[in-house]
Amino acid sequence: MTVDIHNHFYPAAYLQALRTGDYRASLTEDAGPDPVLAYSGDYNVLVPGHRDIAARLEDMDAVGMDTHVLSLTTPGVHIEGIEAGRELARAVNEDFSAISRDYPGRFYALAALPLQDPAAATEELTHSVEMLGLVGATLFTNVDGRTLDDPSYAPLYAAAESLGVPLFIHPTSPHDPGALADYRLVPLLGFLFDTTTAISRLIFGGILERHPGLKLIAAHLGGTLPYVAERLDRGYRVYPEISDLIPHPPSDYLARISYDTVSFDQGALRFVLGSMGADRLLLGSDYPHQIGDMSRALWAARSLGLPAPTAERILSGNARALLGI
Repeated sequence: MTVDIHNHFYPAAYLQALRTGDYRASLTEDAGPDPVLAYSGDYNVLVPGHRDIAARLEDMDAVGMDTHVLSLTTPGVHIEGIEAGRELARAVNEDFSAISRDYPGRFYALAALPLQDPAAATEELTHSVEMLGLVGATLFTNVDGRTLDDPSYAPLYAAAESLGVPLFIHPTSPHDPGALADYRLVPLLGFLFDTTTAISRLIFGGILERHPGLKLIAAHLGGTLPYVAERLDRGYRVYPEISDLIPHPPSDYLARISYDTVSFDQGALRFVLGSMGADRLLLGSDYPHQIGDMSRALWAARSLGLPAPTAERILSGNARALLGI
């Protein structure tokens, strides 16, 4: 069995809202066969797999992918005004719930949250899990510059911990991209750096210490975190302004996080496998983005030469256990 934890879908209700309403995200449908969804700092070309479940199922069947855990990708609903964000989140999550019901076992989904309003985000998470049957939620790495260790998000983390569902930390454009603004460096590098920064702040801000049962999934193999973990620990040992904040070195908290396999490089996968352990890796493809690839994701995981039980955990077992599916 194969379960892809990192892939993206724009539900019909979300796209229809962008067509007919006044939002910060804009949908252009006259530039070619595929609409373009643009927002400040980046854009996405919406191929059929982004918006058509039938096309997605064909692609999944072609490569032997059994299950997708759907999530809304950038720009997310959090870039909109507060009321618009709430309405879009509910519309997205109701569509995700309907897809999950219509295709049992093929699709599960992570809730979109109106993160610009932390109280509404907490309410939407609870509603999505308890009433709509979604299996977790997506957090973006910053919310118009507000970092995820902001105290206003404490109730959200408490709710996720109590519900027993994971939060998928997905990058968005850095608040000030600076030199990353050219050459598509925002998605190529900025996303990875923002993930690294966001999770480091969650660690040093004490969120993982205060919520030991909180389940986090880090996108794109954790950004650069696995490779700089030793440096974080070194800083923890010598900088009292860090060590006074948390009782354990950062690597202890990094070992509690799960990481998707959206880096299709054998060396990178082996490094994270060795440093974090097989139980922390979850299959991911970033389909259907231009930079994603389901077949390559499956090849990369299967060609590591792992014993069958270990490979099975990465391909599906870890995700099924984490999500309770």
